[in-house]
Amino acid sequence: MSFLRRFFGSSSSSAWLRALVICFCLASTFLIFSKPDNNNSAQNEEQSITTKRINQALQLLEATRQRNEELKQMIENLMSEKIDNNSAQKLIQKLDYNMRNPISMGGAMRSYDSVICNEPSLEYELMRRRIQNNIGELWNYFSSELGKIRKKVERAVPELQHDINSILILGAEHKRSLLSDMERMRELDGYEEWRHQESRDLSDLVQKRLRYLQNPADCSKARKLVCKLNKGCGYGCQLHHVVYCFIVAYATERTLILKSRGWRYHKGGWEEVFHPVSDSCVDAEGVHANSWPGRADSQVLVLPIIDSLVPRPPYLPLSIPEDLASRLRRLHGDPIVWWVGQFLKYLLRPQKSIKNFLVSGASKLGWSKPIVGIHVRRTDKVGTEAAFHSIEEYMTHVEDYFLTLETNGTTIPRRIFLASDDARVIDEARKKYPQYEVIGDSEVARLAGVSTRYTDNALYGIVLDIHLLSLSDFLVCTFSSQVCRIAYEIMQTLYPDAAHRFKSLDDIYYYGGQNSHNRQAVIAHEARNHDEIHMRIEDMVGVAGNHWNGFSKGKNMRTNQIGLFPSFKVNDKVETVKLPTYPNA
Repeated sequence: MSFLRRFFGSSSSSAWLRALVICFCLASTFLIFSKPDNNNSAQNEEQSITTKRINQALQLLEATRQRNEELKQMIENLMSEKIDNNSAQKLIQKLDYNMRNPISMGGAMRSYDSVICNEPSLEYELMRRRIQNNIGELWNYFSSELGKIRKKVERAVPELQHDINSILILGAEHKRSLLSDMERMRELDGYEEWRHQESRDLSDLVQKRLRYLQNPADCSKARKLVCKLNKGCGYGCQLHHVVYCFIVAYATERTLILKSRGWRYHKGGWEEVFHPVSDSCVDAEGVHANSWPGRADSQVLVLPIIDSLVPRPPYLPLSIPEDLASRLRRLHGDPIVWWVGQFLKYLLRPQKSIKNFLVSGASKLGWSKPIVGIHVRRTDKVGTEAAFHSIEEYMTHVEDYFLTLETNGTTIPRRIFLASDDARVIDEARKKYPQYEVIGDSEVARLAGVSTRYTDNALYGIVLDIHLLSLSDFLVCTFSSQVCRIAYEIMQTLYPDAAHRFKSLDDIYYYGGQNSHNRQAVIAHEARNHDEIHMRIEDMVGVAGNHWNGFSKGKNMRTNQIGLFPSFKVNDKVETVKLPTYPNA
């Protein structure tokens, strides 16, 4: 490390080089302006050449400084215990390429750009996403406050209503312009190729690990985790139950054995709808099974539902693997959603008949892009787990999405895919919004009702609904619904970062049975009334929800105060945990 410090170390060598260049610049300038004025043409030509050389020298100096910082970071990463083999190999290849391709003075910036991979810094990506989120939070606050004022003056000063409405209309347009600019900045910042490549690399790495875990060399000797699919809840809830089992299997290096015969949605079991979770190890018969948490030498463990899990390990959601955390934080706006999405990507590989059904189903409905997916959950949810939301509430956000796309003057066809467990909603949307092409299947919605939910046809319908919702460009729904959250999680596997491609009318994203969701204060806050809480910078706040009016609710872990705080004054804390890295995968 002493060599690295001497080589990269730094500020002294960098300062010396800068001083040298400055002296060169001053000397050149003095010589240029002290020459006799008897040959202006020659003098101008020489001045132009000298200026060009100065610019090249300055470019080379900056390129060298950036190269040194990059090499230093690469070596520090390689010496870290947290890095996985795949990432280490990439760094070694990049380091080797940098060493073999030195920066030259001739075309300095061209050669430098071609030598290093054009990657954004973590700080840049975090700040870009924070600005985008805070534009939304700013609008939530002002639209909510102006709405309150409008209601107060409705009778007392009715002429103010027009003024407030005008402010809201122009404010909404301003907000859409800012969001459009942020999207355009992302497209033009030069990092899109890296984002797509990093997304593919990370996904490939996780999928390889899952395949390795699920296909042990000797099934009879493999450590196994038994998960029973038939949890007493709906389809979305059961999928999340399987993902939870898979995460525990991954963390404990146990092959997941999914018991699905007699599944309430399809009696033939999981394997008739989706590919088996393993090609070579599908049962745990002949070996004594222990209940969770078992013993160190237990070959087979049976896992309870997440609500009954005792003791609770630290690797449950919302935690992500430590060895992938630095890459995920840079790539994705909500790493835990990406992590859950990878398990769904492996699990939801449809059998050929189901795959054909999904393709033909989309074709029959006339599904095409651009399109916004809407999921309206009614029936048994309303009044128990969620509030009633009118179709107008959903469509307000749909229209706002399309207007944002049209900021540059391009007209976008209005199209929505509407999924629901209430068939009347589809007809209502078609009547109230004739300017929209409303794609939806009333029969699928009818089968999603409580009395007919657990049938093969109903299963195919909900599989199609989730598939098409996840393929949509934007999602408007209620995150209190597991179907909506499943679609959102799958969506993350289709883009480098789709964390912002949603609007929930109620909850923030959560995973049922999750460990605490914490955010860290980055701006201090003094409570203005008894509803709000005080926050110091770096205070940890356990988040209960976002009120979508500029405020969130939570508990300050330092003071134990519970109340409201401005949403923009905190950042999400990404929880990490040390997990197996599966080097043999």
